[in-house]
Amino acid sequence: MSYSRVVAKIKSEFAFFKGLAKDTEGASAIEYALVVGLVALVIAAFGGGIGTQVTAILTAIQTALTPTP
Repeated sequence: MSYSRVVAKIKSEFAFFKGLAKDTEGASAIEYALVVGLVALVIAAFGGGIGTQVTAILTAIQTALTPTP
């Protein structure tokens, strides 16, 4: 392969990798996946405590609304 063809090949490779570096379409999908994963992790970690508190609040409301004989 001649020197000029090698240089042309290297330039085309650089152009290809520069294009990959500028491509951000896949990055936003990955960011959304990370956010969804973190939200799921927070819900899994604190979901039990929140459920217990909501149940206590609803029970207190039910007790307050129940007429006493």
